[in-house]
Amino acid sequence: MLYEINYLDIEENEIYETIISKAIEKCFEIENLDKSNLYVNIILTNPSHIREYNKQYRNIDKETDVLSFPMFEKQELEEKITKKQFEVPDILGDMVLSIPKIKEQAQEFENTFERELSYMVVHSFYHLLGYDHMQEEDKKEMRKKEENVLSKMGITRK
Repeated sequence: MLYEINYLDIEENEIYETIISKAIEKCFEIENLDKSNLYVNIILTNPSHIREYNKQYRNIDKETDVLSFPMFEKQELEEKITKKQFEVPDILGDMVLSIPKIKEQAQEFENTFERELSYMVVHSFYHLLGYDHMQEEDKKEMRKKEENVLSKMGITRK
């Protein structure tokens, strides 16, 4: 398990790094990937940059809270995990998080910033593993996994 936190036009912050580290490490642990050589690049940025990414890669010209860029299709990744066939390191994907948007959502949903940032990291992690929420059944499966990680971290909704 490898990850790196990078900043793009926002100030470095130890609190962000602590929250993100706890969440990503718990995700890897719960999915039994903590001994893998999978690498995640985490980019913390602002609304204007995430809007640029959203427009460039998804043709959606608006701000968002998080974008996930997986390197594998779900089936391909499951096969690698089952066979433990990883390059050294094997890139799982990129997470791009808009810290100001996450702060705004924490207030809007009456959550703590820790809960909202943790949720966004966990949510993005499962996108990197190939999960999505386009169909109701898939959404239920993804939400169950997300809530499991958060509860194991001791983070619950208000």
